[in-house]
Formats: sequence, C-alpha cells, structure tokens
Amino acid sequence: MEYFNDLASFAAVVREGSFTRAAAQLGISQSALSHTIRSLEQKLNLKLLNRTTRSVSATEAGERLYQTVAPRFSDIEAELTSLRALRGKPAGTIRITASEHAVGKLIWPRLEPWLPEYPDIKIEISSDNRFTDIVANRFDIGVRLGGDIAKDMIAVRIAPDMRMAVVGSPAYFANRPVPKIPHDLLEHNCITMRLPTHGGLLAWEFIQDGRNVNVNVSGQLIFNTSQSIINAALAGRGLAWMPEDLVHQQIAAGQLQSVLDDWATVYPGYHLYYASRTASQALALVVERLRYTG
Repeated sequence: MEYFNDLASFAAVVREGSFTRAAAQLGISQSALSHTIRSLEQKLNLKLLNRTTRSVSATEAGERLYQTVAPRFSDIEAELTSLRALRGKPAGTIRITASEHAVGKLIWPRLEPWLPEYPDIKIEISSDNRFTDIVANRFDIGVRLGGDIAKDMIAVRIAPDMRMAVVGSPAYFANRPVPKIPHDLLEHNCITMRLPTHGGLLAWEFIQDGRNVNVNVSGQLIFNTSQSIINAALAGRGLAWMPEDLVHQQIAAGQLQSVLDDWATVYPGYHLYYASRTASQALALVVERLRYTG
C-alpha cells in the first residue's frame, strides 16, 4: 500500500504528459508531485521519466510500469463510480471527446439546460477533430459520424444524417463564375482544413446518381477549426465545405450562397459510443440526454 498513491501520481503524469496538468488533476502542487515521483524512483531504484523543459515521457521501465498499473487504476475508478451510484443519487465525472461541430451543435446545447437537475454529475468535454481511443485516453464517451463502432463498444445515434454544403459569399462570387461540377473547384480559392490525425488536408467529397467524386481542393487559407473557415468565407476569402447546419443561418440571411447542391454528400449522423463495462448511472443518464429522438 505504501506505493499506491505514488503509482497513481506516476500514472497521472504519464497519461497527461505533463507535471502541470497532472498536478492540477490530482489537486496537489507541482512541487509536491515532483517530490512524489522522485521518491518512487528512489524506492524502485529505477528512472521512470525523461524530463525536459518542454515535455515529460516515460522511460522503457516507466512505460512498462505504466502499462501494468494504468488499467488497474482505471478498473478501480470504474468500480468506485458504480458504487457511488448505490447512494441513489447519480454522481461522478463523465469525460466526453467530440468534434468542435458536435460539441457546439449537439452536446453542449442538450446538456447545458439539463445539468442543474444533477449537481453531482460533472462533465468534462474535450473538443478534438481526431479519432480517439476512448479507453486508452480515459474518456467515457466518444462521438463520431456514423455507427461503425468497435465490437466492444455500444453506439447510440445522437443526430440525424449530416448534409454538406459548398458556400461562398456574394462578394466572392462577384468576379468569379459559380462552379457547376465538383472539378470546377480546382479553379477556385478554397478554404481548406488540416486533419489532426495524419496532418493532410481534408478532401471534399461529392456524390450524384451513385457516383462518388473526391476533389483535392487548394487555396490561400488553411485552418483546423470550422468557425475559422466560416469566418473566412463570410469575409469573401474563398469557398468553404461545411456541414449545412453550421451555415444555414448565413445562407438564409444571404451572407453565403450555397453551390453544387445537386452534388451534396450526406453522411450518417453523429453517434456516441462507450465501453459497455463502464455504464454507470451517471453515464446512462448522459447517454439518454444526448440520444436522438427524431
């Protein structure tokens, strides 16, 4: 037992990749956390972490130790969360990872008015456009388009299908022809998005009469958030390819013009997913709150 708190602190540092973030999560000072890790290394007579001024990473011994203890701490925390549910009052922290679009349009609008009913449920939301292994990264819920989820996960639809739209401002089209087919976009200044997972640019996808067309567009501006792309399109800096629900108000107001509507791609709507063994009472309530009811 003398190692328990030390190992929990060590696991937090490796998981967060930072003494600062780990200390904040544990509710202790950074200096106290550093002392704990040094003490653990002395007890084991092993160097567990490589430290620089900018980063922290596990040594070979540290990685082996982390892979051993981290799943056990996760199981303990999951069981404690389940036990708390026996009090008759839903409680605990639910960590959610989702795209910027899903957070802004679905998750926060549904949870915000609901949270006061359950003051003992805490919500942590991480907005990220990459695919995330929720088990490895200790999230309770992940959100992605479509229902193609790993076999050990439970998927729940939280949104209708998503239609994409190519939009530009009247100022942009004042001196440029309106594209008639997807490949016309190669002659336009397109505002592109950088994918976080592989670092490449997002290809624009279209479909008509069952025929799929991908266009590797290019332009002067590249962003990694949807709102930045929309702002640039509103300013007349290029064409944007966006979920239609993100720009429908601007289209209705005449601030943006939708083109290539006959080629619009429709994706299966957002689904949340979670590991079946972690279904606490608090998690079940959050899932039901986010569930799409048509």
